[in-house]
Amino acid sequence: MTTPTLPAAEIFKAYDIRGIVGKTLTADAVRAIGHALGSEAVARGQRAIAIGRDGRLSGPELANALAEGIQAAGVDIIDIGCVPTPVTYFAAYHLGAQSCVSVTGSHNPPDYNGLKMVLGGETLFGEKIQALRQRIIDENLVRGAATGKRREADVSGDYITRIAGDVKLARPMKIVLDCGNGVAGAIAPKLFRQLGCEVTELFCEVDGNFPNHHPDPSKPENLQDLIRAIKETGSELGLAFDGDGDRLGVVTKDGEIIYPDRQLMLFAADVLERVPGSEIIYDVKCTRNLAGWIRARGGKPMMWNTGHALIKAKLRETGAPLAGEMSGHMFFKERWYGFDDGLYTGARLLEILSKHADGNETLKSLPNAVCTPELNIEMNEGEPFELVRRLRENAASGAFGETSEIITLDGVRIEYADGFGLARPSNTTPVVVLRFEADDDTAIKRIQQAFRKAINDVWPGLQLPF
Repeated sequence: MTTPTLPAAEIFKAYDIRGIVGKTLTADAVRAIGHALGSEAVARGQRAIAIGRDGRLSGPELANALAEGIQAAGVDIIDIGCVPTPVTYFAAYHLGAQSCVSVTGSHNPPDYNGLKMVLGGETLFGEKIQALRQRIIDENLVRGAATGKRREADVSGDYITRIAGDVKLARPMKIVLDCGNGVAGAIAPKLFRQLGCEVTELFCEVDGNFPNHHPDPSKPENLQDLIRAIKETGSELGLAFDGDGDRLGVVTKDGEIIYPDRQLMLFAADVLERVPGSEIIYDVKCTRNLAGWIRARGGKPMMWNTGHALIKAKLRETGAPLAGEMSGHMFFKERWYGFDDGLYTGARLLEILSKHADGNETLKSLPNAVCTPELNIEMNEGEPFELVRRLRENAASGAFGETSEIITLDGVRIEYADGFGLARPSNTTPVVVLRFEADDDTAIKRIQQAFRKAINDVWPGLQLPF
């Protein structure tokens, strides 16, 4: 194998590798990254890596290039084909490889793709992703005495069997599944029918062009088709998945979106019955109702940084049985493997709701508050970190008014007696992510006004989304 071309620095993100296909993310770049990843696998004593890919049109070419790079280091490949990202994670355990890569663009537009990487059970993020690029720069690449072997494996049936053997519904449920033409559509209908559900399929044909709506259930506009379908079919619940199936969106019978931080309350109550006194991890974007809810059920709430890789690392470190984040990633270690899995999360949700005559009422009874979805301030590369740095600096001197607590774990979260506001720099795109929550409309407007003033004081002229 010739010396690889150095991939563009900008595709090495905080939690994964991601870029525009044919521009920043080329087959040559992915082949080089594969060689670096294979070399790192050898250094860690890993001998085989499972590769899965989502339904994007560029998937086959990029997965093949990745495999060639890994094999050049003498590491074997197990090709599991076109599957949701959590099925790739499952394959790493099920096949005994402990290492895997999902070739996926997640919820990004069709011209994007990327790599989510696990070595020896550890999700690579931050410096470990940058270290792969450094290996390529330094040509610190293993060239195996023999090219790694390659074989195919179909684990989708085993994945469904494993979930169906673990999750038991107390009664049949009538649901709608919206897969947004993402790869979850290849498995989700079969899984939920096997669990005993009557399923209406919405956009379950895998199509990398995403012709119906963008596969991102964290955005309310992408759930409107699901809301209509629930009403038209008289279904009890709607589940929506993102492009690679590791995130879940939930809609009630009457069209209310149950955001992930409220879903987490239900999961925490359930898990704490079997694992009393344990820690439950959630990210800084989540509702302030969570901490009290977890404590009231004997658990220990732990707020942590946003990012699926960061949450997984904290889960491994603490041994917590459950974690979740506002974007829709849920991580069950109790009865499952600890990775984020939208399909399994949906199954666990139905298991809980099936024990009640009216699952809709159960969801709607969860504590709620006046809140916004994620709001974004678009800026140039690097600017979001500087803006948040200035906000954090000014917070201590009263820039946000009368506060009860200033949390600087990840960005700056300002707690008030009747709500909170958050500003944090995204680790994946040049935006500042905002979220607001309060007891009532008056309070949320006051908190937003405090943030508007604080932002304008340190960075005048920005276009604010609130």
